[in-house]
Amino acid sequence: MKILELNFERTWRGGERQTIYNMEGLKQAGEEIFLLCRKGYPLEKKALQKGFKVYSYKNIFGVIFFLIINGRKFDILHSQTSHILTYCLITKPFHWTRIFFTRRVDFVPKGKLTKLKYRLTDKLIAISTPVKDIIANFSERNDVEVISDIAIAKELDRERAITELKGMGVENNKHIIGTTAALVSHKDPLTMVEAINKLALLRKDFVFLHFGAGDLEEELRMKIEEYSLQNEYRLMGFYENVEDFFSVFEVFVMSSKEEGLGSSILDAFLYKVPVVSTDAGGVKDIVKAGRGILCKVKDFDMLAKGMNTLLDKKNNFDLISNAFSYVTINHSRDYITSQYLKLFYQ
Repeated sequence: MKILELNFERTWRGGERQTIYNMEGLKQAGEEIFLLCRKGYPLEKKALQKGFKVYSYKNIFGVIFFLIINGRKFDILHSQTSHILTYCLITKPFHWTRIFFTRRVDFVPKGKLTKLKYRLTDKLIAISTPVKDIIANFSERNDVEVISDIAIAKELDRERAITELKGMGVENNKHIIGTTAALVSHKDPLTMVEAINKLALLRKDFVFLHFGAGDLEEELRMKIEEYSLQNEYRLMGFYENVEDFFSVFEVFVMSSKEEGLGSSILDAFLYKVPVVSTDAGGVKDIVKAGRGILCKVKDFDMLAKGMNTLLDKKNNFDLISNAFSYVTINHSRDYITSQYLKLFYQ
């Protein structure tokens, strides 16, 4: 089967990483896999490095032309974002190839045209139960499938992480708490600042590392300065191979108010870092009793208490063990790929 994966994003975030993981799994299963993406951006670079055949364009007109001329050569067009799904559908009269769409975000879509788009897609896939409920209600379809994200552990460079900490002047006796989340509204970094401020009132033996960039950076910096948290709250920006820092995290935290799944939590599970998170969207699917501490959205007080509890515990073995067992079984590449193949071959 010839499958064209489509993702036209400029960023390198969870969705783009999952696009690569999906491609690797399908290729390993013996399928012919191709990628259509934006020229000159990280996804193209990563795919080329891994030896995939890539069709890349600077603008959407190249995408439209490609699909009109070449869309019929593929058995499946698998759109990884709603934006690129539009162009798969408007070119369908020229190729009549089956179109699959995986939705990863948990905000409610709007508009009659979007509803029509979802109804015309051959198969809708959601990465979590809450996302499924949203798009099923919106599109008025009862055939939405749930196929979650892949989590893959890599060898971590702990020495790199330790060297970075030393360069920042972080003392050896400090507990390291971390998150990997863009500085954007739906990740709610301002609630994270409130939580760290609350934790700092309880203890001073920690440093919080926030990896990610976004349009709320300046507002976040001002809030950190307002609370005099410059020593406790470190804005780290974007880092290549950020997973290396999971080797020094003692607690991983998420403060999102909207979250399709929370794939960075899966990373924490894989690298055996205990998790505290808000119960936004699909997070409820993965962080349940015995696998982490769940808090209500915007409840910075509970986030702070959760972090404090995990730091005080000498041994979080059961929590870590349950989370690791869950992620290695339910989010392995082989398991998720088998679910996609079952759907593709229906």
